[in-house]
Amino acid sequence: MADTKNEKMFDSDTPSGQQELGSSTEVVGQVSDISAFEAQKVAMGNAHFNRLGWKRLTVVLIVEAIALGSLSMPAAFATLGMVAGVILGVGLGLLAIYTSYVVGQVKLKYPEVQHYADAGRLIMGKFGYELIGGMFVLQLVFLVGSHCLTGTIAFLNITNNGACSLVFGVVSAIILLLLAIPPSFAEVAILGYIDFVSIMAAIFITIIATGIQRTDAGVPSDWSAWPKENLTFTEAFIAITNIVFAYSFAICQFSFMDEMHTPKHFVKSIWTLGLIEIVIYTLTGALIYCFVGQGVKSPSLLSAGDLVSKVAFGIALPVIFISGSINGTVVGRYIHGRVYRDSVTRFINTTKGWVTWIALITLITLVAWIIAEAIPFFSDLLAISSALFVSGFTFYFPAIFWFMLIKQGKWYAKENILKSLLNGVVFIIGAVVLVGGTYASIVDIIDGYNKGKVRGAFTCAPFE
Repeated sequence: MADTKNEKMFDSDTPSGQQELGSSTEVVGQVSDISAFEAQKVAMGNAHFNRLGWKRLTVVLIVEAIALGSLSMPAAFATLGMVAGVILGVGLGLLAIYTSYVVGQVKLKYPEVQHYADAGRLIMGKFGYELIGGMFVLQLVFLVGSHCLTGTIAFLNITNNGACSLVFGVVSAIILLLLAIPPSFAEVAILGYIDFVSIMAAIFITIIATGIQRTDAGVPSDWSAWPKENLTFTEAFIAITNIVFAYSFAICQFSFMDEMHTPKHFVKSIWTLGLIEIVIYTLTGALIYCFVGQGVKSPSLLSAGDLVSKVAFGIALPVIFISGSINGTVVGRYIHGRVYRDSVTRFINTTKGWVTWIALITLITLVAWIIAEAIPFFSDLLAISSALFVSGFTFYFPAIFWFMLIKQGKWYAKENILKSLLNGVVFIIGAVVLVGGTYASIVDIIDGYNKGKVRGAFTCAPFE
């Protein structure tokens, strides 16, 4: 359905269909009769936001993707068993690479698509734009909130609950806010190297420490190749959605690719990222679960023992905040660009641009902090996020994109049949995660509160 109608949608009333400011044809998303100063700012803005190559894109994707997901993998393996954990870790990772490839194909075919919401307009018109735009905003705010929560857990662990958890939550939010202020993803790439070293060092320390502890204990671990005994539907889907969450990098891909100077090179980035993720997640989940056994915690850094977990959390602080902040930057860019699509303000290189940008990032971070305090338990926060949003952004939306925007000819044509079946499976996986994961998350939250397993919302109480 890549037709003229869809192209006109972008030309008429979306931020993605805008032409350069100052051109002679007046359309929505364009300012006519701009001053020489504004024209200069437009030129500078266009140059500033088109600096990503495929290597930097890979780094930015690593910043966005490899963080909290790795911390939830060992607990997911403990629930599902080693065999199912490895199969799901590798299988869902490969599917995520494929769906990310489809997302990239859409961007190349429709270069006016700047964010995921713009692709929603291509398949469902104005309704799709608003629906997916809302999901896009909520998911990214949830991600910032989950990083805020992890930062709180880290500070509490490092200081032996040395202060009210609300205080550490505020500190985490402020750090996320400050790191989200630079609006260009090329600038974030500089921090990406610190981010990657941080998470790898924290994981490596945890693996080594748990391995040594198991050896010193002289007792075999109680890990199992099969799901744990008396596994419930809720427990299984919480674990599955945590694995799904680990591969949620497609949500920001449109936004990142919009800054690439050569977008067709995106394939190198997603394969590099995808394979790195599969290796890291599978080894992290399998090794820590093997060493710790059924008692493994989430986030997994808590399983390394009192002293080592403090060291690991200290080393992981950069990745917790750098990876969290980029989600705030992405959602901020979407909202800011939509509000100021008719103005030079959208380039964030004028006084008004910076004032509105900082105010918006502050508001986003505040909302994320509220979410972190209202849902103060790690796995369920990830599960809700995955079930409601990642199921779509990573699975069923890309499948729909392929059928409606990429496919040429009939779905059952010889050249399409295998991809049609593959995308059909991807769509079903997304739908199952959406329904089953949401149900499981709600049941688990209710059960946790009824049994007193979790601390209350907005409290100084430490995490168990």
